[in-house]
Amino acid sequence: MQDSKMIPLVIFLIFLCTCALTPVTGYPSGKVTSACRSMRPDHGHAPQAEPIHSINVDKTIFNPGDRIKVTLSGSRFNGFLVQARDVENLDGSAVGSFALIDERVSQLLTCGGIQNSAVSHTSKERKLQVEFFWIAPANSPKHVQFLATVVEKYKIYWVKIAGPIISQPNTPPIPSKNHSSMIPVVPPSLHKRFSPAGCGSTKFCIRNPVSCDPEHNPKCFFLSFRKDGQSVLVEMSGPGQGYISFALSYDHWMGDDDAYLCVKEDQGVQINPAYIRGRSHPEVSSPDVLRDVAWRLEDGVIQCSFKRNIQIPASKERFDLGGSYYIFLADGDAKDGLLLRHQRQPLMTNRMYNISGFPEDVGGSRSPLIIKFHGAMMFVAWMTTVSIGVIIARFFKPVWPTSSLFGEKIWFQIHRCLMITTVILTAIAFVLPFIYRGYFSKRAGYHPHLGVTVMILTVLQPVLAVFRPPPQTPRRGIFNWTHWATGTAARIIAVTAMFIGMDLQALDLPDPWDTYTMVGFVLWHVFVDLLLEAHGFCLLKKEYISKLPCHLQALHQYGLFIGGSKQSDPQSAKVVLVPSVLEGHAGHSAKTMEEDQVGILNSSPDEAEGHTFKKIVLTVYICGNLAFLITFLAAINQI
Repeated sequence: MQDSKMIPLVIFLIFLCTCALTPVTGYPSGKVTSACRSMRPDHGHAPQAEPIHSINVDKTIFNPGDRIKVTLSGSRFNGFLVQARDVENLDGSAVGSFALIDERVSQLLTCGGIQNSAVSHTSKERKLQVEFFWIAPANSPKHVQFLATVVEKYKIYWVKIAGPIISQPNTPPIPSKNHSSMIPVVPPSLHKRFSPAGCGSTKFCIRNPVSCDPEHNPKCFFLSFRKDGQSVLVEMSGPGQGYISFALSYDHWMGDDDAYLCVKEDQGVQINPAYIRGRSHPEVSSPDVLRDVAWRLEDGVIQCSFKRNIQIPASKERFDLGGSYYIFLADGDAKDGLLLRHQRQPLMTNRMYNISGFPEDVGGSRSPLIIKFHGAMMFVAWMTTVSIGVIIARFFKPVWPTSSLFGEKIWFQIHRCLMITTVILTAIAFVLPFIYRGYFSKRAGYHPHLGVTVMILTVLQPVLAVFRPPPQTPRRGIFNWTHWATGTAARIIAVTAMFIGMDLQALDLPDPWDTYTMVGFVLWHVFVDLLLEAHGFCLLKKEYISKLPCHLQALHQYGLFIGGSKQSDPQSAKVVLVPSVLEGHAGHSAKTMEEDQVGILNSSPDEAEGHTFKKIVLTVYICGNLAFLITFLAAINQI
């Protein structure tokens, strides 16, 4: 939210702080079963090369069923994962089981279907040393080695630190060596920006804004795929403070997707494949499936490229690039390599594409079509139909005092048609987000709550109108005030909801342009409203003074004329005079003046000129109103 929001909305902005981005955390609870095989944290960084922690055992010769004490120690660390594996197959499953010594700092995990085959931390509390027992299985291999992953903090960790090798009796010893599968930091870099040449002819491209040039426009988001034999060359670039990424999906929702991350870290970029489950943070995988990795950082633009085989049968998380998918392109912030939730909706293609098939040059949208319709309908209803309808009912009753349409006064028919249109548009727009989400959104702040309130007040208005009492009954005044209060409250809350909704991820209009434009619309409406109020007051005052006898006009010049009190429209206005004047004006009481008012105004040449002025103002207002509406609709279309 921007500081330029209107002052009445400040209270909402304060509460919206609760919707701030939440950083993606690791696994402080130690439930890291997803990393059992690789023993690699899903942190998206390269592990450290030289271990500073060690694993010790109380004996190196064992028999099946033996309990061996294992100690992991070194400089202070937050998390750990320890397993025992067959020396001849260190990439295989864990062997044996563990028993705890201190349940406050360590816990047992089930890896590869083997119960208690790994041990990890219970919290991120820093520790210097942990101890536990390893129990040799009955079918234990001849040689077993302990491996440990240690996390000092999110971006500093070691993977598969090689521990001691223990052997069964009477087996040839195996020399101890480091079996740690360290992944080096990617050193190569790109030397120039990507070119859009070949988009649609030799490579599949996604660009936002549509047809932007990543070579010359630093704000251009660019993603291309070029088939190269049995592999695909991927190029991705875009402005980003922390990361840019893309994902392949079977549907419109993030979740169960094959993703690829380019994360800015220090003066370099970490490039990793990942898998997204549900709405949780990406699970970073080993970059072994990528080759020819390169990156570049310049002027706030992140660039990365790599090659990937079209098919990777050994991994279910890496999709077949010969299939068709929706493609997401996202960007966001990162702190010390830690990914934060993206601030705006990812760019998404409007249909499924085969990126290794026929080359195309496409765009995408950062807002789902159904949400665009929601926003467009709300803008039409609460910027145009309701505003024009209120203006006509409030100021144009005297303009068409006798004209009728289908048996009702013309101003009333116009007002009713516009209000019914508002109710219909609001009802349809209200349902669309629920169809899209399937539930009441918890990430939209106060916007959905305000929307529900607007919907209730909108439906209440026509219900009240059905029970409208006749004009001459005492209850008519109560209805008028209730009708006015309900409508005014609905309009204020609707405008507030639009202010907030414009900055939500699902419909994030350009900021601060959206704020300034909406403020401009509000000021435009207030200006026209005040202009018509002032015009009506001046006209009414002029008409009454011109109809007074000469001696009363003289009294007016000396300040003895108190003036009029206009309530809801010019026809209900009254002129109140001091008692001495009323008594001296034969046959003209205040009651008589009120009864004669309509005839006086409608028969006056000045009033006719006033009606012309009102019609001109209404025409200009409608044109200005439509200009604001078209501007917002065009912005929604371009998201």
